[in-house]
Amino acid sequence: MATLIDMPKLSDTMTVGTLVKWLKNEGDAVANGDMIAEVETDKATMEVECFDDGVLIKQYCKEGQEVPVGGAIAAVGEKGEEAPEVDNSDAGGDAEDEKKEDDGGDEKEAGKDDEAKSSAKESKPDEDKVKGASDKKSDDTPAEVPAPATTDDGERIKASPVARKIAAEKGIDLATLKGSGPGGRILKEDVLNAEPAPAAAEGGGSGAGKAAAAEPAKPVATLEELDLPVSNMRKSIAKALVSSKSNAPHFYLQIEVDGAPLAALRKELNAKLAELPKEHGGTKFTVNDLTLKAAAEAVRRVPAINRSWEGDTIKQHANVHLAFGVAIDDGLVTPVIRAAETKGLREIGAEAKVLIKKARDKKLAPDEMSGSTLTVTNLGMFGISDFYGIINPNNAAILSIGATIKKPVVNENDEIVIGQTMKIGLSGDHRTIDGAVGAQYLQALKEILETPALMLV
Repeated sequence: MATLIDMPKLSDTMTVGTLVKWLKNEGDAVANGDMIAEVETDKATMEVECFDDGVLIKQYCKEGQEVPVGGAIAAVGEKGEEAPEVDNSDAGGDAEDEKKEDDGGDEKEAGKDDEAKSSAKESKPDEDKVKGASDKKSDDTPAEVPAPATTDDGERIKASPVARKIAAEKGIDLATLKGSGPGGRILKEDVLNAEPAPAAAEGGGSGAGKAAAAEPAKPVATLEELDLPVSNMRKSIAKALVSSKSNAPHFYLQIEVDGAPLAALRKELNAKLAELPKEHGGTKFTVNDLTLKAAAEAVRRVPAINRSWEGDTIKQHANVHLAFGVAIDDGLVTPVIRAAETKGLREIGAEAKVLIKKARDKKLAPDEMSGSTLTVTNLGMFGISDFYGIINPNNAAILSIGATIKKPVVNENDEIVIGQTMKIGLSGDHRTIDGAVGAQYLQALKEILETPALMLV
């Protein structure tokens, strides 16, 4: 009897998955443990494992198709066996519902138009009454409004009554204007901001005057115009950050650090270790490695920063599960270094490199991106000197590391010298911590970065 292989739930927030690539084709022999497909979740691209021996007798979806969690993607059975029928209609349910709503909406609008026309015809007032009513003008009633203008093709121009009146007074051809109102409707401001056409200003209304006032030619496109589909990962990022920004009251702090000692330590370490083979301890440290280690070390001094908002309680964590931002083509992911405060600089650097590679290959497992207690994001490599990140739910804070910039500074002898400064921002969740906690943490971090030997002991 055939066995169905379903779309697995690979993260807590996952509701659908996109089948990116088939690794096995219909008719291929498969065995327990074989990977049959690659699936994009809301966080990464994962492989789907087969748990039966047999033949892949049916693929229920195409590459690029979304399938809801639990929906069948394939059937495995004996050669020649008929695959069972499945219903994955939920995968396109949202799109179908939207289409039905749109169709229904169009029908309703059409119905409203017919009803309005019928009602207008039945309730058309007596012409004499209308004429009598029009003769009774109050003091604030505007003067007679010109009849609706039309284009050369006979198409009615959308314009407000006031706009038509002012255009007639100023001799402005409405056909030459572009409206800023709903549906391109010309408003009063559009007419007031327009210059009269030369022919109209002289009292003429010839076609030549209209041509002279015609809109300029549209510019030639020099950049590629794209409509990009929103991937599951992008949807997940958007949902999480909107939730964080909406629910967590952010406050912002910044501190300036002397970056020269950190730069000197990195240069010295790399000079001694970069050329060595790995088996002899060879490695190369980045500024990111050093700041990650310093951020974890500073939590030892101010453990209150390592908290999370749990609704009814505030939890202070026993370990620093340190997340850091990695930019990939489809967004930003935040892999996590577990218990970072217990690991040395070499171990943190090595683990960060592995996680960065997996992130860029879209091979991060869900548990490698969840459960963080503090996040560090670094844009210094792009020359950004200072910025503030959005807090990673449910962390109490996120650190923003800027570039090390050379600029004039005043030293301890009150002398103006060339210094290397680094700005570090902190975005804090005011539900969980207060400004004093954030300030104390930044002070501790500053001391470690300016005396980087402290992180090595």
